Amino acid sequence: MSKNKELARANYFIAENKTSVVMTYRAHYHLMAPIGWINDPNGFIFYKNEYHLFYQFYPYASQWGPMHWGHAKSKDLMHWIDLPVALAPDQAYDKEGCFSGTAIEKNGRLYLMYTGVSSQNGRTYQQQCMAVSEDGINFTKLSQNPIIDESDLADKGSIQDFRDPKLFEHEDNYYAALVTKDATDCGKVLLFRSQDLIDWSFYSVMLQGNKDQGVMWECPDFFQLDGKDVLIVSPVNIPKRGHEFDNTSSSLAFIGTMDWQNGCFQAENDHEIDGGLDFYAPQTVQDSSGRRILMAWMQMWGRTMPTHDLGHKWAGSMTLPRELAIVDHSLAQKPASFVYENLRIARQGQNLIITEDESLLMENFSDVSYLQFIVDFSEAESLTIRLAINGSSSLYVKYQKEEKVLTLDRNKFGYPITGLEKKPLSQRSIVTPLKDDRLKLEIFRDTNSVEVFANDRQTLTTTFYETEKGHGVSLQAVGKAKIDLVKIGRIILSKKAN
Repeated sequence: MSKNKELARANYFIAENKTSVVMTYRAHYHLMAPIGWINDPNGFIFYKNEYHLFYQFYPYASQWGPMHWGHAKSKDLMHWIDLPVALAPDQAYDKEGCFSGTAIEKNGRLYLMYTGVSSQNGRTYQQQCMAVSEDGINFTKLSQNPIIDESDLADKGSIQDFRDPKLFEHEDNYYAALVTKDATDCGKVLLFRSQDLIDWSFYSVMLQGNKDQGVMWECPDFFQLDGKDVLIVSPVNIPKRGHEFDNTSSSLAFIGTMDWQNGCFQAENDHEIDGGLDFYAPQTVQDSSGRRILMAWMQMWGRTMPTHDLGHKWAGSMTLPRELAIVDHSLAQKPASFVYENLRIARQGQNLIITEDESLLMENFSDVSYLQFIVDFSEAESLTIRLAINGSSSLYVKYQKEEKVLTLDRNKFGYPITGLEKKPLSQRSIVTPLKDDRLKLEIFRDTNSVEVFANDRQTLTTTFYETEKGHGVSLQAVGKAKIDLVKIGRIILSKKAN
């Protein structure tokens, strides 16, 4: 089937079937595909004064299939316009999928570099391909594809696992960071270099992983931030480290310095990016204001997905946009400013005292609710926040002062979600030191997700699927917790997207 026919088939299917999706758990202000399966964000770019985000997409079912590239654009990362499918598997070199990749602008044209997947004689090939657009919507695959193939990889990795290019420029050269694995199943990032985005040559091993960093890396990203270099990868089966890396797949940030003379990244530390249950494959963009903004897939590999099991015809979404900074030598996240532009505060209070008697804070924790707390723990041992209470069932956010641990828990809440982890996993925790005995929490709820931001630095993200709608929010302390400030509001989007 030709390119035009395959894209036309996908877009026709979406137009004819998108109104048949079940809306019960659909998000109000997170980016989603109109129908079908969605995973990794791809090609996150600020192009012609708009944000464009592509994503791994299978329109024909609510489970993973031969990957397409879905596409949406926005002026504020909150109001999104769906665009036609950008890429579909229609060539010999990508007939089994157009896997993850990136975007870059050159002379006003938008280039997409992606991994084309094919097989021959029982052997899988992952090779790098390019498509180009004059208008940022309609893309043509280059006749030179694949532009990086097995001969370029040579003995530096596995052609069966050689994917997810990230494009960037440095000193008049283009670079593509690609992930693979070595013979011992350790991840590695390779650099390839080009002057025209078409002819590429191997440049260096950017970073070699070890057994403590997972069996394979995916979805690299590289950028400069606050005087440091940052390399992001998403490892598979990275061993647990304290409270980090409970999930089957994780997202990892290396902070360090790029040695351009040798083409090697010198890592000074590494840490998990999000401490929640549903966060993977983050990709970033620097916009016209110089902000470095991150979005990720708000889901996790190997988990059951109730919207698929229930026949709702969709699965997956993206996180809120998050602005990045380097704080104390680690990657800090806070909601992007666009989020607050759509926030409406309904009421706020000060100097609330929370004790062992459970206190009802609000009765209507709706699909678009927002909460902010600044909590003084000088006389408290812990604070538990119950969200979306329905009888004895709720989500929990809990802080324990002595352990310095913040926990987000969805145990026995809504439809059970199981995964590939050795032990059932329904909660995640992060180590979060207090500042002057205080903790700042921001909690964003969309229909089936909660994102918790702690001290404008750390995050925990989870999805959930209520069997019966819960509404209340309550607080309970061990000791006496003082709520210096509480804000209650809602995310309200205007009807007009752009």
